[in-house]
Amino acid sequence: MINTLARIDYAASAGRTPWHAASALSKLALAALLVLLAVFAPSLSLLAALYALAWLLVLSSRLPWRLTLAAAGYPVAFTLLFIVGRWDGSAGTPLRLLLRPLTASLAAVWLVGTTPYPDLFAPLSRVLPRSVGDGLFLTYRALFALIGRAERLWRALRLRGGASGPPRRRLMVAGEGFATLVLYGFERSQRLYATMLLRGHSGRICGCRHYAEWSRADLLVILAGLAAVAAAAFLWRAP
Repeated sequence: MINTLARIDYAASAGRTPWHAASALSKLALAALLVLLAVFAPSLSLLAALYALAWLLVLSSRLPWRLTLAAAGYPVAFTLLFIVGRWDGSAGTPLRLLLRPLTASLAAVWLVGTTPYPDLFAPLSRVLPRSVGDGLFLTYRALFALIGRAERLWRALRLRGGASGPPRRRLMVAGEGFATLVLYGFERSQRLYATMLLRGHSGRICGCRHYAEWSRADLLVILAGLAAVAAAAFLWRAP
């Protein structure tokens, strides 16, 4: 998981496609449009068109295909359980239930894979409450360190025999490891906040790039949005 997130973060900063050059604001709007249409689309044809459009966005952004499949395939397991519970014997119902989260996850992968995280959270911090926006910004970066710490802790436990023995002993070791992670996260947050105060934190974390600076690349984002709207207009009542 940490490797997948790290590779997505690297692809967002190192990519050189027109999607990477477009503003974060326009890409957020396009991703939100795709997710909303995928959630409320009643037509299987429309869902298939949106799914194809999402794949076109991902492939044209030159994201590694293995990385894309790994990141976009996370909701499949949970969706399959929901399909089993809602299946009415027809082929259309499971396809609809499967295409909705897959389209939304592909749109999310395209968004975070082409937008550096400061640009991604900067417009959100203008809409959300200050504490929520800043918290999301800091949590995204802290997630890498915390998951990495958890993987190193689990590796150390296995090397020292912590994953063997009776269930009671393993449960006790797991609880101690979880407590260590909690204390580590608390201590790290205190150090981070103290560092921010020393560097002049004034209560607002802003993106370090021009997230709303428009360029020619945004025309492609607009065209993709128009394609999604046109598909919704023509295929909304289709089978």
